[in-house]
Amino acid sequence: MNRTQSQQAGSVAPPAARHQVHIPGFVGNEDVGLGDAIKRATTAVGVRPCGGCRERAAALNHWIAFHGRR
Repeated sequence: MNRTQSQQAGSVAPPAARHQVHIPGFVGNEDVGLGDAIKRATTAVGVRPCGGCRERAAALNHWIAFHGRR
């Protein structure tokens, strides 16, 4: 049974693992999600976050995170 057939049968695919990207000097000791990084950049230039922005940030944070030192 392929993935499409199993999805149609009602089974839910396991969530994808969160990717970790090591970028020294970009962040400190804590993880920063991609959504949070974008939110910081857009807020710095004067864009106010809305409900859609919060949902996007949460989805991107779940997808990828940056970390500096461990």
